[in-house]
Amino acid sequence: MGTPQTAPTGSALVRDVVLYTAARLAMVAIMALLLVLAGVPLLVSVLLALVVAVPLSMLLLGALRARVNAGLAAQGARRRAERDRLRQQLRGDS
Repeated sequence: MGTPQTAPTGSALVRDVVLYTAARLAMVAIMALLLVLAGVPLLVSVLLALVVAVPLSMLLLGALRARVNAGLAAQGARRRAERDRLRQQLRGDS
C-alpha cells in the first residue's frame, strides 16, 4: 500500500470522509440485502454484514482509508501548530 502524495485538506478531506463512510455503509447494505434475499432473517443479516464488512473494507477501501488518515493527520498537525503559535503569542514570545 502506497502513501498518498499529498494529504487532502478542507473540502477534499470532507469529501474523502463522506465517500469512505458511504462506501462502508453501502457495503453493509448490499451484503445484508443479499443475505435477506438468501432467506437469512434481517437482524442476523445486518449483524453478519457488519462483521464481514470490517475486514472487507480494509481490503477494498485501503487507498481511500489511507487518504482519510493522511488528511486527518495533516489537519491535526496544522491545529497543533496554530495552537502552539497562539500560546507563544499569549506568553509574549515572538
